[in-house]
Amino acid sequence: MSETPVSTRQVRRLAVQNQRLAGPRPTPDTEGLLEIVRDIGCLQLDPTSAVARSNVLVPFSRIGPYDTALLDQLLWEQRALFEYWAHAASIVLTEDYPIHYARMRRLRTGKTGWAVEIHSWIEANKELHDHVIDLMRERGPVASKDIESKATVSWWSSGWTNDRNVTRMLDFLWAQGIIMVAGRQGQTRLWDLAERVLPEWTPRDELPEREAVRQAVERSLRQLGVARKREIDYNYTRSRYWDLDSVLKDLEAEGVIRRVTMEDARLQKAGPWYVHRDDVPMLEQVNDGQWQPRTTLLSPFDNLIADRSRIELLFDYEYRIEIYVPRDKRKYGYYVLPILHGDRLIGRIDPLMDRKSKRLNVNAVYAEPAAPLDADTGRAVGAAIGELARFLGAQEIAYGETAPSEWRAHFPT
Repeated sequence: MSETPVSTRQVRRLAVQNQRLAGPRPTPDTEGLLEIVRDIGCLQLDPTSAVARSNVLVPFSRIGPYDTALLDQLLWEQRALFEYWAHAASIVLTEDYPIHYARMRRLRTGKTGWAVEIHSWIEANKELHDHVIDLMRERGPVASKDIESKATVSWWSSGWTNDRNVTRMLDFLWAQGIIMVAGRQGQTRLWDLAERVLPEWTPRDELPEREAVRQAVERSLRQLGVARKREIDYNYTRSRYWDLDSVLKDLEAEGVIRRVTMEDARLQKAGPWYVHRDDVPMLEQVNDGQWQPRTTLLSPFDNLIADRSRIELLFDYEYRIEIYVPRDKRKYGYYVLPILHGDRLIGRIDPLMDRKSKRLNVNAVYAEPAAPLDADTGRAVGAAIGELARFLGAQEIAYGETAPSEWRAHFPT
């Protein structure tokens, strides 16, 4: 494989396909949702609801309109999913618990890095620690506001967590896997002991740390398609690939992963680039008639675009979240959704859902400089906007003045 050049288009297409953004859509039911999370690894959590929360939008981009109650069913009834830290605070698979438990176990030991600080602070606040555990044991799921702060040593930081002792204790016990999110009241998390949250069928294998990393590396690479070491490390269980160089070397020696030669000399120089052996045949298939592209809108926190540097390198697309940028300094808007068209990111929309009036306001639609400005593309972008509106329950779509005229003629209202 290392002697066969791979085009940037093949790399983009494999990434899009492995992210379930091309090809046949999964069914809009619990099995389809699980299928998506298995392939992309996690659904990032974010509280912003200008359109819909990211963990709801990410499946929509892959499955189309679906009943969001199904996601709650998987989380709080079937317990096939749970909340934990992946590349960010996320929803992850219960069947992947052994991989995530490797981090939990490391943070419990308090022997290295961040774990030392967590461990020593918890030890200094044993009364608060015991109070949290006892309260959950006696009352079951509780919200942070219901927990009395009994901290002896206040948590210090230069940010928003300063002196938030109950919140910090809950975060640390969550990271250690001692407590878990058992449910939610709106966006308020309800905490309980992990032993009562995890279902009986949860795999409890205590993987050696190296094996956990090995499995995570394979998952990360398959989610990405073709990737470099830094991108593997930045994806899925971000920055938890201990001794990554050695693990990559072993996987390559065993033929589990292979190097590819990029046709673009600039990209080749940035390598080495790897592909999982199971994806080698797909590199050819995405080049022929088996490639089934779609046009869809992506959450700002979509897994495909979570690594901004990778997207700039492979898709020539710059994306920055402007939620915290003052209105008059924003380039595109508050909660902008990229437009994926086949294997290219061809533009972005600036939407806002008015739930009271059931109107989707599309404040602006922007096309990238190289975007195709033809009727077919306009219809595809318009169909994606219309599908988003149906998913959100909008009865009307209102547009701002900014939009390519060649596309706008095909937008639904």
